Amino acid sequence: MEDITIHFLDDFSQDEVESPILIEGLPGIGHVGKLVAEHIIHELNAKKIAQIHSVFFPPQVIIGDDGVIRLANNEIFFYKSDTHQILFLVGDFQSTSNEGHYLLADQYLKIAGELGVRRIYTLGGFGVGHLVEEPRVLGAVNLIGLKSEAEEAGAIFDNGEPVGGIIGAAGLLPGLSANRNIEGICLMGETSGYLVDPKSATNLLKVLSTLIGIQIDETTLVERGVEMERMVQKLIEAERGSQDDELRYIV
Repeated sequence: MEDITIHFLDDFSQDEVESPILIEGLPGIGHVGKLVAEHIIHELNAKKIAQIHSVFFPPQVIIGDDGVIRLANNEIFFYKSDTHQILFLVGDFQSTSNEGHYLLADQYLKIAGELGVRRIYTLGGFGVGHLVEEPRVLGAVNLIGLKSEAEEAGAIFDNGEPVGGIIGAAGLLPGLSANRNIEGICLMGETSGYLVDPKSATNLLKVLSTLIGIQIDETTLVERGVEMERMVQKLIEAERGSQDDELRYIV
């Protein structure tokens, strides 16, 4: 097996693609980026055009609902309309090693270059270690000229945040794409980092929708966010009840 294998599906023709944008939403903190990208894929009914396998993914297989296993993989989807062309990079995992992160990012950008991508949006979560009532969407760009556009869409650029920089594909893709003449905007939704965070994803979706010029129905994400808040509240109440019981016992 090669370190990285990219397989385009037989029914895909590169001639279909002309100056698309690329949206990356691989798994990360709070699965914020993954939730947004997969939600848009579903809403736009984008079609899968490629699968990516790599030895840099964890050594495990995915078990389907029917009990059949498959290799872990990342996927590329494509959406085309009269006014928009969008590629989506989503999947099961990011790399398990530093070297793999760079090599995979290089391959993703190679594909982007071959398909004529002009701009990349990377999506992720910004873990703050506590529950957030109104998650902000932090931004970062690989060209200063993109900053005002992202700010007007609702992204916040706050000095020193995120502390420690941006790890993984969300940071490497815009970082490495600058030398390939591809614009890059990274959007990060604030999240506790403890749970899958649909609420943060909903706020990020609003900013991204403005930037790409497509209004995406956010109903499903909002509903998942409300349900998640209920679950969190139940956990908090259960924890408080447990603490009260302990205190009564001590008294």
